[in-house]
Amino acid sequence: MLGKLRRLNQDASKIALEESERLPSEERRRFLRSGLFTAGGAMVGGALAGIAPKALASTQFPPEIPPWTRTLGPGVVTDPYGVPSPFEKDVIRRNVPWLTADKVSSISFTPLQHLKGIITPNGLFFERHHAGRPEIDPQQHRLMIHGLVDRPIILSMEDLQRFPSVSQINFIECPANGGMEWRGAQLNSLQFLHGMVSCAEWTGVRLSTLLQEVGIKPEGKWLLAEGADGAAMTRSIPLEKALDDVIVAYAQNGEALRREQGYPIRLVVPGWEGNTHVKWLRRLEVGDKPWMQREETSKYTDLMPDGTAHGFTWVMEAKSVITSPCPEMPLKSKGVCQIEGLAWSGRGKVKAVDVSVDGGQNWQQAQLREPVMSKSLTRFSLEWKWDGNPALLQSRVIDETGYVQPTLAQLKQARGTNSIYHKNAIQTWKVNGDGSVVNVQLS
Repeated sequence: MLGKLRRLNQDASKIALEESERLPSEERRRFLRSGLFTAGGAMVGGALAGIAPKALASTQFPPEIPPWTRTLGPGVVTDPYGVPSPFEKDVIRRNVPWLTADKVSSISFTPLQHLKGIITPNGLFFERHHAGRPEIDPQQHRLMIHGLVDRPIILSMEDLQRFPSVSQINFIECPANGGMEWRGAQLNSLQFLHGMVSCAEWTGVRLSTLLQEVGIKPEGKWLLAEGADGAAMTRSIPLEKALDDVIVAYAQNGEALRREQGYPIRLVVPGWEGNTHVKWLRRLEVGDKPWMQREETSKYTDLMPDGTAHGFTWVMEAKSVITSPCPEMPLKSKGVCQIEGLAWSGRGKVKAVDVSVDGGQNWQQAQLREPVMSKSLTRFSLEWKWDGNPALLQSRVIDETGYVQPTLAQLKQARGTNSIYHKNAIQTWKVNGDGSVVNVQLS
């Protein structure tokens, strides 16, 4: 009987899909939204009467009542701090064990394939540590601002929160995101290839407000930001950027920063390399030139084909990636589906995203999903009817400055293959005839 019920549902769904495909696009959308298509809907209503009640009861599908509707569940504050459903246990950050020598100086990757919208949950925001995660008592933490200033100060957390607060939604991306792929396709995973980017609402104090409080001397042109971790992570930032849109953040997505995200305070430097967003912030020093620290000389510089290295390449160039389908989210059947993805730019807003299903020979403009904000992740989608044949899926973003995401060949021509950072080339997913998806590179 159960087999008969399943066949009825499958047959009804097939009929509904075939009928919908004969309709104009807008009418078909209304048809699918009507609910007639789901699990056969009303089309199998009459047939259900002929199925034995015992067989129906074991399905847990309408019109039967499932067991969880017949019992009482756990009460309030069973979980004083809410946690995901156990059925979402696989939606987690992951790392690549062989990528670094030790976890204290390593990376974890956000599961982009499972995320909805543009905000990354705090527990899934990617991690990058240089000396592990310090445990800091906020009552014992201080922020010192000194150097070429008129009134050096040391601020407690309570002092910091006396200043006017601001909130802004920005992405943070490690410049090494995708960096393993310069010389060829390495990993068959969206999460491991592009998961060093996340987006959140950040709340804190404008850095310009704090610098106005201390008064900058005329010769002050640069700012050194130093973290309180074991690596004393430090980066030089031009004063022009510091006075623009940088904030000293103490909250993320409506709650205090997570420990791995810099608790109790961090910098947020919109659109710039993730390493400039110094976590566990303890010191800001104003100077007349950059400090040329380790993380801006031997690290986070771009080795060019002629042996020279480009430094202070802060801005994260425009980039996009298709998140469904992808290796972790294969196609399960032929027919109409949504190609979905994420796009972003360190220069401002996403202006447009194009999608190709034939490896870049032809392009269609995707629909941008609101909200579209500056230096934030942006969702895009395109309706596609997969016919079951192999396909090569790509996306390319154009930002509001007119910058167009390059092909891999264009990027290699400009920068060679010696670099690790700023690989923002167009990503190609190959869809096989069985619906599986693999990472490939096109010459």
